[in-house]
Amino acid sequence: MNPSLPERHVPAALFFFNVGVEIGQLGAIASVFALRWLVSRLRLRRPALGRGLVYALGSTAAYWSIERIVAVFTG
Repeated sequence: MNPSLPERHVPAALFFFNVGVEIGQLGAIASVFALRWLVSRLRLRRPALGRGLVYALGSTAAYWSIERIVAVFTG
């Protein structure tokens, strides 16, 4: 337990943490739909866009993995 958080506030803190996580997930989904709409409006070449998306996702995954591995060994 966090010593600075009184016991009676733990349920509310957990509730609002979870609400924040869900709002973040909805925001991510909304961003994907907005990007998809933008791509359809601009008529961008889809193969190049697909490859770029794969590289962006892979780069993000690699960054998070390295960040967590470094945290385990240094922290």
